[in-house]
Amino acid sequence: MGQKAKKTPGIPGWAKALITIVVVVGSGALIFTQLPRGVFSTDLSQIGQGTPALVVARDISFLAGAEVMDELTTLRPEYGNRVLFLAAHLGHPDGQAFARQHDARDATVVLFAGDGTKLNTLRAPRSANEVRQALQAANIR
Repeated sequence: MGQKAKKTPGIPGWAKALITIVVVVGSGALIFTQLPRGVFSTDLSQIGQGTPALVVARDISFLAGAEVMDELTTLRPEYGNRVLFLAAHLGHPDGQAFARQHDARDATVVLFAGDGTKLNTLRAPRSANEVRQALQAANIR
């Protein structure tokens, strides 16, 4: 009767530490990807107030709009004093109204003249150069 119950081996301490590190790093990476990219005003009433505007439609459920915002951010040093960089957040009523009015979905970029006239619509531009060409075609240099 002197039998001792055998302990079943558990997860070793190093494995627990490794799992914890992976979960923390993975969570941090996920949170980091959801942070706002650049500073884009969401005040769409600025369209047509005298300054040309680039508006990117952004849905936080998709990555394409975030990638386009990153590309647009690279244009800011060149065009920031002549063009408004705006975001239409598709999860908000004003962004949804913008999307309906301009047939926009995530990553769509709409270029407006200073008087509010729509000049061009780019569907998920792949590079800043594509947007730059649209700006130059509209004589915004």
